[in-house]
Amino acid sequence: MQLREFVDTVSAGEPPLTHSADDIVAAGRRAERRRRAGLASAGAAGLVVVAVAGAFALPSLTGPDATRPDPGPAAPAAAASEPAAFDFTFKGYDAGRFHVKDPIVVSAAYQMSSIYMDGRFTNDESVGDVSEAELAANRSRPRLNAFLTVYRPGAFDPEGIEEGTELTVAGRRAVQATTQVHADPPAVPGGDKLLAWEYADNAWATVTSQSNDAAEPSFADLATLVPGLRQSPARPATLPFTVGHVPDGYQAVQVGSHASIGLGGIYLARDGVYGAVEYDRAAPPTTGLTKPWEQGERARRSGTFTITVLPSEKSNSPAEPGRTRCFTWHACSIWSADGKLVIEVSAGGAGTPSRNSTPSRADLSDAELTKIAESVRLADPEEDSTWIPAGQAVRP
Repeated sequence: MQLREFVDTVSAGEPPLTHSADDIVAAGRRAERRRRAGLASAGAAGLVVVAVAGAFALPSLTGPDATRPDPGPAAPAAAASEPAAFDFTFKGYDAGRFHVKDPIVVSAAYQMSSIYMDGRFTNDESVGDVSEAELAANRSRPRLNAFLTVYRPGAFDPEGIEEGTELTVAGRRAVQATTQVHADPPAVPGGDKLLAWEYADNAWATVTSQSNDAAEPSFADLATLVPGLRQSPARPATLPFTVGHVPDGYQAVQVGSHASIGLGGIYLARDGVYGAVEYDRAAPPTTGLTKPWEQGERARRSGTFTITVLPSEKSNSPAEPGRTRCFTWHACSIWSADGKLVIEVSAGGAGTPSRNSTPSRADLSDAELTKIAESVRLADPEEDSTWIPAGQAVRP
């Protein structure tokens, strides 16, 4: 799809959708009345499909955002490591009351998928305006946010789990711990749990469970998930777009397929995002991990940028068909000609609770963010058969 028309760059409005875990929790709670009623069922994930008609109109930026300080020259690039393969190597499965979905997030260190449980409600889909009474009713329901993280061999360090208890589960070495994830649903003593197990030689998987009931799910309940995890032939994660321009020194570090990146992709797994990729100047650690990169972080690292393609109705910014808007918190959005789809490109900690209004010198300028967005070419977001393997899509 070709790029055309003129860009109108301004600095106003609400921030675009945030994509790191704590961003979603902190900002999402503030916006919950408007965006999240918590009415999603614990059944299969459902994508919001939006038709994209005609050419995608991406105007060209004529100057930097005058309301935002110039970050100055970017920091020197770190040496590039081997590109990540972005392959999925397991599939979803059922285990009693639990339903593990196919993985939707993949990095050089791990893959992630959502877990649902019969009888417990998972709030991972925005559904529009709701009343305070509805919100109160939803918060009182039996709730669960849970996800499976499958680490590459050598990536996970079970010795690093704080106050962990070693045990054997289904004949496999395991560690369990009560944690404090500080996420939705609101933490209750004993409600946040971690169960890790060695699914293959020096390769570990973890289930992170965040419930508003300390008794359910129990560690015994979580242990029923262990036997069902099996490796499958590698298959590439796919994206509904390709990227034609990546600044020197940056490398793709994680991908969301039918999701935004990282834990953000899990916490809003059924929100209808088409796909996303995060780039970094220095590869995040791929060994010695005890949790996903974003867990516990207040913001995305400076020196990163993220591309996300999603329906405009799922963005926090009103649609402006055929236009570009750059924000003071260091993000630019470009809408399709019909306003139904948006490309969001954000740098560093853009969209975090602090909104990162003063960018780091390691971050990219608005002009560069817009150049990246203009280089994006779209497949048909409604038709997965047109999507491109991520390993190819993220490299010019």
